Amino acid sequence: MLSPTERKRAGFPLLSSHAAEMKKYVEVYSLFVDKGYSKELCEAYADAFIDNVKKPTDFDLIQIASLYDRIYDNKTAYFYLEKLIDKKLGGAEKLSYCTGMLTTISKIGNWRDAEEFRTINIGFLQKYCGKATLKEQAKLYIALALTDCAAKNYTQALKLLKFGYKPQGKNDFMLLEIFITVVYIFAKADDIEGLEGALDNAMGCLSIFKDFDFSWQEEYYRKRIKDASQGIL
Repeated sequence: MLSPTERKRAGFPLLSSHAAEMKKYVEVYSLFVDKGYSKELCEAYADAFIDNVKKPTDFDLIQIASLYDRIYDNKTAYFYLEKLIDKKLGGAEKLSYCTGMLTTISKIGNWRDAEEFRTINIGFLQKYCGKATLKEQAKLYIALALTDCAAKNYTQALKLLKFGYKPQGKNDFMLLEIFITVVYIFAKADDIEGLEGALDNAMGCLSIFKDFDFSWQEEYYRKRIKDASQGIL
């Protein structure tokens, strides 16, 4: 979840109520600080910025979908992303939407829909990927890998994750997300030998992390790795 500073940088639509919006966001963010990703957090975010708002922002619809994705509620994540289907998005916002859609549809198991969505948006994805940040590129490659995984193209899915990501700093959570996705793909492929190696890599990556930002974070990622090994992502 974005910190209040990061959310402020992203901007709020109504400048006149900026202070009130920030206050609400800080209150919701405190739930994240205390307990991490949870149903309570998702419901509080939705209540504050979407369900009781006349015109929720595209940004917040993408964000709430990503929060539900974190608690494995893919159907609810899709429910919010679906509200953006007919919207004219551009740039980083459209990339986040496309990444979210590919990820969510693939996890639900609708691989034909995921492949169709990829085909429709491939022109934009190819064009924008060159302008994207390394983190955005990594999220996209993970989403594309999940699309192939859903279609049982496991070898291609794993190849996509070897796109040349370079670790960024000592606690690179994106690198860990890539390792967790590899665990998930091997689990879905029923490749026991590959799964064992992927688990070693993911746990090895986590073991070198130091000074977590939140008290719940280390255990959260241990659970993520375990769940991925059981085909849950």
